[in-house]
Amino acid sequence: MSNKFIWTKKDLLGLEYLSAEEINHILYTAASFKEVTTRQIKKVPVLRGKTVVNLFYEPSTRTRTSFELAAKRLSADVINIAVESSSVRKGETLIDTGRNIEALKIDIIVVRHSASGAPNILARSVRSSVVNAGDGWHEHPTQALLDIFTLKEKLGRIEGLKVSIIGDIAHSRVARSNIWGFIKLGAKVTVCAPEKLIPVGIEQTGVHVTNDINEALEDADAINVLRMQFERDSKLAFPSALEYFKQYGITSDRIKKCKKNIVVMHPGPINRGVEMSSEVADGANSVILEQVTNGIAVRMAVLYLVALAKKPTSSLPAKVENM
Repeated sequence: MSNKFIWTKKDLLGLEYLSAEEINHILYTAASFKEVTTRQIKKVPVLRGKTVVNLFYEPSTRTRTSFELAAKRLSADVINIAVESSSVRKGETLIDTGRNIEALKIDIIVVRHSASGAPNILARSVRSSVVNAGDGWHEHPTQALLDIFTLKEKLGRIEGLKVSIIGDIAHSRVARSNIWGFIKLGAKVTVCAPEKLIPVGIEQTGVHVTNDINEALEDADAINVLRMQFERDSKLAFPSALEYFKQYGITSDRIKKCKKNIVVMHPGPINRGVEMSSEVADGANSVILEQVTNGIAVRMAVLYLVALAKKPTSSLPAKVENM
């Protein structure tokens, strides 16, 4: 990917709306910013004077903290809005909240919302950039980007890889973003879950569907294991978490039958003894903590690109190594 590529989108709403070239450009930019995170002083001034608002309507630890760190390492000012103690509790709509925040002369709104499509509605209603930090069961684009970035860093490529996504596909915005991203970059994607947790018509996205965990693991270069969302309807698919673990949990015995260098990913939080055993989560094949680390570089890239999208600028900060 050449650094002559010009990013033009003011928002990042989902990988469904990006081309392979645009996805690769985010990864290219993230690689540059990852070097920044290894320095003694982990800061560059590229977004000095910009203000980023984290507007989270749902609980979050990793994603909100990652966005906050990413913004601060770009030298932006950061405001975290706790929705439970905001005017939202008084009945204020998302659009009104966004417009009132924008009136404070901010630049980027990072939004997580329980309703699918909420970031799209907000983006049409404000001039500020909007970044989707997860909306309902729709998408979680920066999680997929960091998953792709981590796998590419580990195996050197995405095209031609066999990636299996295992778990609660039906309720997972991570699964949807992963499917869009990996397929657009040329990977072969399999989704594996109990039949009740497979969305109707998902085959139309180009994935292979199976209910057999052994088929999903066979010849896979990487697996992305999703959290079972028992607080939603996932409990209807299995009578207990233990039963799910017996049939679909990733164990050391199952990993031993896979490719030697299979990469094990998980977006977190992990339910140990449900989606995978502790031996696998903490084992040599796991890149779970690397995903968390890479999330900062990926989100730095996203914030940088959307913030400067309206300006005729090159795709990377000039001589980032000298900042």
